[in-house]
Parts: sequence; C-alpha cells; structure tokens
Amino acid sequence: MLRHLILIPTDSERRVLGPLMAAALGDSIRMELCGFGMAAAAARTAQLVAELAPSRVLLLGIAGRLDDRLALGAAYRFGEVACYGIGAGTGGDYLGAESLGWQQWPGDPPDSAVAIADTLSCSTAADGADALSQQLLTVCAAAASEADVRDRKKLFPDAAAEDMEGFAVAVACRLKRVPFDIIRGISNTAGDRNKAHWQVTGALESVAALAVQMLETAS
Repeated sequence: MLRHLILIPTDSERRVLGPLMAAALGDSIRMELCGFGMAAAAARTAQLVAELAPSRVLLLGIAGRLDDRLALGAAYRFGEVACYGIGAGTGGDYLGAESLGWQQWPGDPPDSAVAIADTLSCSTAADGADALSQQLLTVCAAAASEADVRDRKKLFPDAAAEDMEGFAVAVACRLKRVPFDIIRGISNTAGDRNKAHWQVTGALESVAALAVQMLETAS
C-alpha cells in the first residue's frame, strides 16, 4: 500500500528534492510530478490519486512570501490554503466564488464532507501539528509587482505566502477524501521577479529536511 504520495510541481524542483530525499523514499513512499499551475496540478493529482490510492498526499516546492513573517530560504508547513483567481474581477475588485454566492463544488448531491469553498484546511491543521495559522494563497499567476501583493494582502490578510498549486492539490484530495499536507520553501518575496534575489536551492534544501522529518515522524 502506498503510504505517502509526494507531489512536486516542476522537474527543476524535483532535480533538487529527489536526491536529497532519496533515502526516505521506498515502496510505501513515491514521488511524482503534479505539474505547474492550478489546472495541471488539479488534473494530475486527481489522476495519480485515482491510480495509486495513497493514504496521504504531500505537496512540496517553492513559494513567494507575501510579507516578512516568513524567512527567505526557510520551509514551512501550512495549515490552510486559499484560492485567488476563481470568481470575478481583478486586483482590489476581485470577488471569490463564495462572495458571488457559489461554492466551487457543493457535492452532487450536496455533501459538506467534500464541498469546496474558497479556503480549505490542510491535514496538518486537523492533526494539531505545528503549522502556520496563516494561509498559503494559491494564485493563477504569481504577483509581478508590489501593487499585486498589496491587492492580495488586502483580500487575504492572513496569507503569508503564495504558490500556484496548493489549492488545486487540496481540491483533488478532498474530492477523494485523502488527507494532504503542504510544505513550501520560501524562495523569494512575492512581486520580485528578479531571480538574482531568489534563494531557490536553499529553500528546496529546507523543504527536503522538513519533509524527511515529517515522514520519519509519521512512520
């Protein structure tokens, strides 16, 4: 039985994380790509969960911090993931699905156990583990400026970092009732697109260390 399915958005992230985590992998822990962005990550996660029937899913990768609560190069487990980009409007005028009066998925027939709102709790929070109380914000497009960051922080004041896959993986797992966790390494400050300032390798090394610790604790 597959105990943990580890998902990585991109091959460049996997090339760093794979060797660092090789000793922790085995017959009961498998690492796969889930793809870049919300669409690919949702579809690929759903496919892998259906095929492999893991007991738990763990998403790993990099993220951009939305403020200075998080340290560059460090890794964090998040207790909650929210969605920005599915709804109406842009910038400060954005309204999420719930604000428009809809759930992204109510269940068919309606079922609160699998219903998808604009914010989902990770398994970390349910387990009472030491995770951030702030949100990880999943976006369709990363912030390209300080103005983008201000708009997102106004709408999601608890959000500490942004990624592009977390909510999608959460949706796929919730529909199949599979527990999931998210660990993200802070590679950059959101809105800063100058990669000379980024700490990708250090962030991924921190992710690997935290993920291995979590897997050892869970075993």
